[in-house]
Amino acid sequence: MQVPLIRLQCGVNSYEWGKFGHESAAAKFAAATPSNQLSIEQEKPYAELWMGTHPSLPSKDVETQRTLLDLVQDNQALMSSEISKKYGEKLPFLFKVLSIRKALSIQAHPNKKLAEQLHEKDPKNYPDDNHKPEMTIAVTPFDGMCGFRPLKEISHFLSTVPSLRNLIGESAAKDFDNAVSGHETSDSEKDVEKNKKALQAAFSTLMKIDKATIASAAKELVASAEKEGDKFAGGGGPSNGGKELADLVSRLNGQFEGDIGLFVLFFLNYVKLEIGEAMFLKADDIHAYLSGDIIECMASSDNVVRAGFTPKFQDIPTLTTMLTYSYAPISEQKMHPTDYPYVTLNSTAYSSSSSAILYDPPIEEFSVVKTELKKKGSKATFEAIAGPSIFICTNGEGTISVGPKTEEVKSGFVYFVGATAECVLESQSEDFTTFKAFCELSGKESANGNK
Repeated sequence: MQVPLIRLQCGVNSYEWGKFGHESAAAKFAAATPSNQLSIEQEKPYAELWMGTHPSLPSKDVETQRTLLDLVQDNQALMSSEISKKYGEKLPFLFKVLSIRKALSIQAHPNKKLAEQLHEKDPKNYPDDNHKPEMTIAVTPFDGMCGFRPLKEISHFLSTVPSLRNLIGESAAKDFDNAVSGHETSDSEKDVEKNKKALQAAFSTLMKIDKATIASAAKELVASAEKEGDKFAGGGGPSNGGKELADLVSRLNGQFEGDIGLFVLFFLNYVKLEIGEAMFLKADDIHAYLSGDIIECMASSDNVVRAGFTPKFQDIPTLTTMLTYSYAPISEQKMHPTDYPYVTLNSTAYSSSSSAILYDPPIEEFSVVKTELKKKGSKATFEAIAGPSIFICTNGEGTISVGPKTEEVKSGFVYFVGATAECVLESQSEDFTTFKAFCELSGKESANGNK
């Protein structure tokens, strides 16, 4: 039987928001593995490297050119019969590297039930019947918008940004203030439900405004941002504001002039992630990534409901009805990685402060381990798990071994490791960094947004 260590050739998508040519980590990683399909063009944007079995861009065995989907369907032991059965003989996660030059669409990913309905009704725009919770880990400094701001911040902007208040209308703005005033941070079930309804009403009012009106208001907003950006701050409310937010308005208007997204940002948390920081998004959580290189892992789906910052298909009625309308500081969506317990470091790794840390979202489909081996000769031995793994190297060089098979690893190399296989990484450089996505059914609580 074949040793369950397979080097993968992974495809890269060229989307308009990607980084150009060799500036794109996604492109450089893809080009590390020879492919007739890829020769990096310096003027072309490269956005996403995909690692997995998703049919839109399936990974292949470098040696045989068979797709990973074929391999795991032919040999269920590669994933474990339990995972194969539960996830229809497909890898339960999709692992990606994103290289973001300009804003992605304002978007959310449907929960399982809604995904099934949208796929049946409109398979062209919703190609999957699966939900898509996702996790983002920063490889370079990253910024984006994620989840609704605390209600006090939204109220503050409605009172201090005239173009925003005028768009929504005095009546709708007052209705929002009256509904949430005095219990913005209450955690009683009744107050939370009332607050969510008020937030949905205000946000939906904004999203239904026609493009010409939005474009006119955006000119006023951009002029205000350039002259009086400090008015976006203050009031004891916003976690970010003033010049930072004014600069963001100008920057995004340069990418999508007059877009509704310029006003949506006053409703959403603006988040920055430093290298190694991460956040988790449940299905139905609103977000928009703005810049940076990230590792992303998600349930295997390509469903996106869009509503701004995009020339692609937008579905505002679906977006405004599907969202969770959860509101909280961004700190509540940031993840807190822990030491990964199922790895053994050798003495060289220990003495050089090498590490293996676990990013573990509250769902079964995936978790990710980031391993940094900081001295030549450092080793990390991963215990066998009852599920599949995919490794990608983002820095340095070394080797990966499963049983008698040892393969070289360099930046951009990707390997699949089958279930129940012990795996050893060894560094041949002073800084050898890998990310491992894996699935192991362990009875985690569901956070998939099912309704």
